Amino acid sequence: MLAYLVDASPGGEMASTRFTQQVVIITGASSGIGEALAFRLAEEGAWLGLAARRADRLEAVAQACRARGARALAIPTDVADEQACCALVERTRREYGRLDMLINNAGLSVVSLLADLHDLNLFRHVMEVNFYGALYCTFHALPHLIEAKGRLVNVSSLGGKLAIPYNSSYVASKFALGGLSDSLRLELAGSGVSVTLVCPYWVVSEFHESYLDREGRPKGAAGRALYTKRTMTTGRCAQIALEAARRRKREVLMGPGKPAVWLQAIAPALANRLILGSFMRSVRRRARPPRSEA
Repeated sequence: MLAYLVDASPGGEMASTRFTQQVVIITGASSGIGEALAFRLAEEGAWLGLAARRADRLEAVAQACRARGARALAIPTDVADEQACCALVERTRREYGRLDMLINNAGLSVVSLLADLHDLNLFRHVMEVNFYGALYCTFHALPHLIEAKGRLVNVSSLGGKLAIPYNSSYVASKFALGGLSDSLRLELAGSGVSVTLVCPYWVVSEFHESYLDREGRPKGAAGRALYTKRTMTTGRCAQIALEAARRRKREVLMGPGKPAVWLQAIAPALANRLILGSFMRSVRRRARPPRSEA
């Protein structure tokens, strides 16, 4: 997969900068991209505050990070709860004395037409986790990031740049996260704090298995079937994201991100036809259950 890095400023740090003894909070750290980010940072000797709802999975990730040479705290956190986000930041600071980087990675999605939802509870839940969770953590971390001249990294999606159907709640939450990132970048100009927006394409993880249908049920194996042999691994995604954060890049678009965004800007009707045509046909084909044996 290709990835496109966009500079935040000409004063970015050298790519050789390591995160040794840098204090980093990662949300959504119990699996997927968050777990891969934790492992890569651990290998550089970072000091980690790991957050997710699943306490047992989170502690297993923390133990694996310690085995890689990091210091790591497992802090069970529901990012949809502002007080829990505040406690996450304060617990990490009490342990390590400062905060150098916040990676807002926690996220989920509901796959349904808006018109097919029974009510807006699931839509609201996606917004609470994907957008407000990042907002809560950012708000409580900002004073410490400013003090450290640190880094804010928001893990979005190409769905936060280019809308697709059946994902209105997810797309809305990621567009909102992109807008927040752009606004904060302007507000923090001159503070020494960089804001990096990471927009992955498809990544092999538990994310699509955890897709919720309109009844709130995970998609399971049908979600895993969306991946192909060419789909990016979580390790590769984490590598690209951390390189962007290391160099204090403004934005990274993975997969077909840059040409797709350009096409949307100059020929939106054509972009929509391609999304509704070839892209959605491919997704439906991969999601189709296999035919039973005769």
